[in-house]
Amino acid sequence: MKRRAFILSAAAAACSRGPRLNVYNWSDYVAPETIPDFERETGIFVRYGTYESVQEMLAKVMSGNSGWDVVFPSADYIQPMREMGLLAPLRPEWLPHLDALDAPFRHPPWDPELRWSVPYMWGVTGIAYQTSLDRPPCSWGDLWNPRLAGKITMLDDPPEVLGACLKMLGYSLNSSDPAQLRRAQQEAIAQKKLLRAYLNAEVRDQLVAGDVAAAQAWAITAAQAIEAAPDKLAFAFPSEGFARFADTVAVLRESRRQQAAHRFIDYLLRPEVSAKIATATQTATANGAARALLPAAMRDNPVLYPSGGTLARGEWFQPQSAASQRLRDRLWTEIKSA
Repeated sequence: MKRRAFILSAAAAACSRGPRLNVYNWSDYVAPETIPDFERETGIFVRYGTYESVQEMLAKVMSGNSGWDVVFPSADYIQPMREMGLLAPLRPEWLPHLDALDAPFRHPPWDPELRWSVPYMWGVTGIAYQTSLDRPPCSWGDLWNPRLAGKITMLDDPPEVLGACLKMLGYSLNSSDPAQLRRAQQEAIAQKKLLRAYLNAEVRDQLVAGDVAAAQAWAITAAQAIEAAPDKLAFAFPSEGFARFADTVAVLRESRRQQAAHRFIDYLLRPEVSAKIATATQTATANGAARALLPAAMRDNPVLYPSGGTLARGEWFQPQSAASQRLRDRLWTEIKSA
């Protein structure tokens, strides 16, 4: 996911004395009061920075001497980061609010024992569209409709675009088969002449304005757009299947503030804190106790919280081998330059 980066560092010099914690997160992923309230309660000053992509975060922490303590990796990066020796094992005795997690996230497929990460937010990828369309899109293939030329967008995200193409072809979005990946690339290149752009969260405003007829979109972006224009927009879970993703919280092995890092993670796990974050950011929380505290309209939003039957058609992103990732990177470069 790409998000606009910003750094919250006001008053850093004034707060340089006393305990501190360095937290590196996606942008717009906490409530306005989250960090100040934690600082007031604990006396720990938080140096809070944000990034646009996991790759950006990894580039900072790969040296093992980045200075960051807490990071928010996407779920499919937990295994690679662990194998690279970047993550510290979690101390469950320092995380008394772990039981607030929703049942499916207490043993997630990427970290079944929660030894390295705590689930934070999650979502799915589908199609946001204008309800005025004669034939609402219900499959990825509908985003190849020439009648929508110039009014379609896809995510500016290689796994998502290749994943949609792979699903349309009947393959797993995690395929590492070179022939399948090249077929997916051919579909993406064929679609390019129909596209308005590759856009992430920025497509929200274009959907609301009516400039985009249909967009591959994260559920959070779609939900925000639908809230702004409920009579104009809707969301489809593609019939071929779709991506599921999650972001997590983890402690870096390099951190010399392990206990403070756990204290921060446990603070985020508190249901009332997590509920405020989910409400402010309009995201789907992995915290079941927090979801129970949300306004009914958000708690029961089928875009953010699809039914179990719908989710059964979803597929979690999984780590790629080094060879497969190199091929995917090359194919994406060729798609963008075609």
